[in-house]
Amino acid sequence: MSERLASPATCPQAVLKASSTTARRRASFGRRRRGAAVVEFAIVAPIFFLMVFGMIEFGRMVMVHQLLVGAVREGARQAVVDGATAADVELTVRSYLTATSIDGQETQVNVAPDPVGAEKGVAVTVTAAIAFEKVSWLPAPFFLQEVTLNAASTMRHE
Repeated sequence: MSERLASPATCPQAVLKASSTTARRRASFGRRRRGAAVVEFAIVAPIFFLMVFGMIEFGRMVMVHQLLVGAVREGARQAVVDGATAADVELTVRSYLTATSIDGQETQVNVAPDPVGAEKGVAVTVTAAIAFEKVSWLPAPFFLQEVTLNAASTMRHE
């Protein structure tokens, strides 16, 4: 009973006993907590990496679309000049894409109407399309395998 009434200032043994018990509890808690961190990482890491790779692929898709827009704009500029042929326009679009590290041969290019027979003032449209799986850096998931990136540009024949 005297132990209970003793204050820490008057009884240094009580202080030592209390502090060693607290230290043991903390050490035990730290060992148990270490396993929890591994489990938390195992749950969060796949979701985190899925989001990071998804953002990278979305950024790639937007970038390729902008490159297609630039390529068809160059093709349309080529198409509206006198003496241009559909083959010249297709070559311009494919060359533009190849210069930007996209396989121009995989791209479908369409020019309508044919610039050779187009009269002055007639709108000439150049379109290009490429499958997303051909330009993706990662294997395309099942829901993006059918996605095709398209771009079109229309200018008046000079």
